Amino acid sequence: MIAIYSRKSKFTGKGESIENQIELCKRYVQMHWEENMDNQIVVYEDEGFSGKTLDRPRFKDMMEDARKGKISSIIVYRLDRISRNIGDFAQLIEQLNDMHIAFVSIKEQFDTSSPMGRAMMYIASVFSQLERETIAERIQDNMKELAKTGRWLGGITPTGYRSKEVSSITAQGKLKKTYQLEQIPEEIEIVKIIYRIFLETASFKETERFLMEYGYKTRNKKPFSRFTIKGILSNPVYLNADQDAWDYLKQNGAMIFSERENFNGENGIMAYNRTLQKVGKTTKIREIKEWIIAIGAHKGIVCGKKWIKVQKILERNRSHIHSDSRNRDALLTGLIVCKNTKQQTCLERNADRKMLDEAVLKMIQEIPEDRDQLIYELEKKIEYMEKEFNLEETIESCSEKKLEDIVQKIALFPDILDHVTIQQKRELIHMIVEKVVWDGENAELYFNIM
Repeated sequence: MIAIYSRKSKFTGKGESIENQIELCKRYVQMHWEENMDNQIVVYEDEGFSGKTLDRPRFKDMMEDARKGKISSIIVYRLDRISRNIGDFAQLIEQLNDMHIAFVSIKEQFDTSSPMGRAMMYIASVFSQLERETIAERIQDNMKELAKTGRWLGGITPTGYRSKEVSSITAQGKLKKTYQLEQIPEEIEIVKIIYRIFLETASFKETERFLMEYGYKTRNKKPFSRFTIKGILSNPVYLNADQDAWDYLKQNGAMIFSERENFNGENGIMAYNRTLQKVGKTTKIREIKEWIIAIGAHKGIVCGKKWIKVQKILERNRSHIHSDSRNRDALLTGLIVCKNTKQQTCLERNADRKMLDEAVLKMIQEIPEDRDQLIYELEKKIEYMEKEFNLEETIESCSEKKLEDIVQKIALFPDILDHVTIQQKRELIHMIVEKVVWDGENAELYFNIM
């Protein structure tokens, strides 16, 4: 089977269309294959996807078919239809060679079935990568120049600001229009309230509740969500360009286009190259060391000390969320007790939860192997409790039949374990385990026998 692969970054009328790419590839097959191969051609199309990575749906389908041995050759109109990344491309060629699949690029007249074709293919791919990196460098250089102006580059303005057009005359006598942020007083007041309440409570939930209780809405007349609140609290646009801000940004590796003495607190901050945007994916915030910082033409509203304090709270909250997500998967939550204090303490947090879970499960699964021994151990414990604590009435309830019931429950445990959810496993363990005494190194397991 011959695979034809076509790709176009955007749905535009520029460049070779998907249809033209496919038609040219089909003509190539007709010219270079002796027999009629029309019924052996399969077309894989990706429209609206970049050539930066190989993470494209139809490309993945094609490679899956290749691994299954369904494809003998892959034909593309041009080399960069596959990838603009030399690393990805080199790896792809190696994979195709291992699978004995020929790769043909019509425009460059390369055919990997020949040694010269393989060599030229790598060279062309290097130039594609070089072009992409050159474009990226040019964009970053432009961004650095723009950063010196502190202007607004466009897009949706942050809560509290609108975009204001500013006109000026260049040295050549031409009219030049730029944009800067201008405060919207009623929105700015809401942003100040958000910072104040969050600093008081250190809680998204409480901040959200306050805004809802007093009827504060976004500019779209919707309630403030925690996601929106977080976006406002983490955005440096509200940060006053003071010396605390300069120190914090510098310590975190940001590229700052101004000296420390110019950070006098009169204006706000503009952070360029702050977001990472990919088609079809959620916008991500880059690390501070990748930001390009300038003093903005707008007024900030939060001093450096307060903004930095908010960032530390946000970071602490992220750590707690990560910790809580791990604890939700732990089976022994609430059962681990410190051997010295007899209470649930930081030892529970410091314990290797996964290791303890696995050890306890293994112990429980091994118990049914000797039922008589288990009953004997339980009876010994009852006798000990009767002598030490004078619990005659309680002990009487632990008849031989009840001991047998306990053993039956434990015996069923291994059979059930592999067929239930984490929550159900936790509930089962809590039914038969009283506590796990942990001293920082060793654990003792105590069963519910009453």
